[in-house]
Amino acid sequence: MGAGRVLLRFKNIGYGYEKDRPVLVEAGLELAAGERVGLTGPIGSGKTTLLHLAVGLLKPDRGTIEVFGRERRTERDFWEVRERMGLLFQDPEDQLFCPTVLEDLAFGPLNQGRSREETEIIVGETLEILGLQGFEKRITHHLSGGEKRLVSLASILTMKPDALLLDEPVIGLDPESRERIRSLLLTLPQAMIIVSHDREFLLSVTNHTLALRGGRVSPAAERAGGDRLSALPAREGK
Repeated sequence: MGAGRVLLRFKNIGYGYEKDRPVLVEAGLELAAGERVGLTGPIGSGKTTLLHLAVGLLKPDRGTIEVFGRERRTERDFWEVRERMGLLFQDPEDQLFCPTVLEDLAFGPLNQGRSREETEIIVGETLEILGLQGFEKRITHHLSGGEKRLVSLASILTMKPDALLLDEPVIGLDPESRERIRSLLLTLPQAMIIVSHDREFLLSVTNHTLALRGGRVSPAAERAGGDRLSALPAREGK
């Protein structure tokens, strides 16, 4: 991927869980290769909804979603997206479904067609990066909340995605684990959108931050070092 290539584009997205109560209203957003975008907003403003729309878990009521250079509409359109864009759920219970940590981390690479030998190497390297060596045989539902969050992130990274969508990646983590995640994100090459209410963390790992309020995305009042904003106008010319 060339630098600056747009990986994800929302155009005038509208969505509501109830017909007369829209969550998103003509929302626009772009994520380019190499960008780390922070997304803030009040509880219930639609941040998680936006991430779920990006991988096709929800379908917009209106507007268009383009991912990796193609408009995506149908369930089949999003099969490729889910392999190449890793979504970290806010609740780890929604992410982990295999009995052991090893099985959860190996599931993605094996389904991508990697050999068991290659998958074993990838899993081992990922566990080491996250400081989870020796977790292979641990039972996932016996893990602490913080451990589940780390393992959930590991399960995404083993698939070697092109982009990351991270929903509250450090919530519930102790300071050591939080710093481990912060340091890791700064070294990863993937473009990413990070949703977090932790302002200090968000500013330390992103190029710039956007705010979701009133169903629309706009530049946040404070942003990190980058000076290119990825918010699109509320309505684009036809």
